Parts: sequence; C-alpha cells; structure tokens
Amino acid sequence: MLSQRLRSFRYAFAGIGVLMRSTPNARIHLLAAIAAIALGIFLSISNTEWCILALSIAMVFCAEAFNTALEQLTDLVSPGQHPLAGKAKDLAAGAVLLAALGAAATGLIIFAPKLWHLMAIGR
Repeated sequence: MLSQRLRSFRYAFAGIGVLMRSTPNARIHLLAAIAAIALGIFLSISNTEWCILALSIAMVFCAEAFNTALEQLTDLVSPGQHPLAGKAKDLAAGAVLLAALGAAATGLIIFAPKLWHLMAIGR
C-alpha cells in the first residue's frame, strides 16, 4: 500500500517534469511565479496574501497542466484536423488564459498598493 502511494507521487512528479520540459508557457509561468514570490518576500506580504498568491500560482499551473494533457490526448485520438478537436484545444487554452489573468489581477491587488506606498515614500 505504501509503495503504491510512493509510486503515485513519482508519477505525479514525472508529470510536472513533462510539463516543464515540454511546455514553454509553463516555464514562463514559472518565471512569473518566482518573480511574484520574490516580490512577496521583498514587500513582506501578510500570511493571507501569501495564501492567495500561492493559490493563484497553483491555479495557473493546474490549468496549464490540464491544457497540456488535453492537447496531447486530443492529438492522440484525433491526429488529423477536426473542428471539435480544435474547439477543445481552444477552450483549454482559454482556461489557462483566464487563470493567468486572474493571477495577474491578484498580483496587482496585492502588490500595487505596497509598491505605490514605496514610491510615495521615495518622493
């Protein structure tokens, strides 16, 4: 039982590796996440803001992983051009965009007032 659980974690980490190696947008999201985390440290955001930031980052990576999985599965079952396959891929890509826009809005809500305050002090 324990070995099966450990194996499932190994498969999950392998999936994350596939996502990072095969999806350029996931690497862009990773850079954005690192920047947001660094900014959060620099600005000493609250525990609540950390939770919201972590959930936003996770939401984007989950959407990107589901999008990648759906794209690969669609390519497997529909190797040729098909309108429904295209719509499925577009919907999944749209979900990633919505998640990224939501994360960006969250970042603005958390960071903009703090950055504005720092700029006001510097005047």
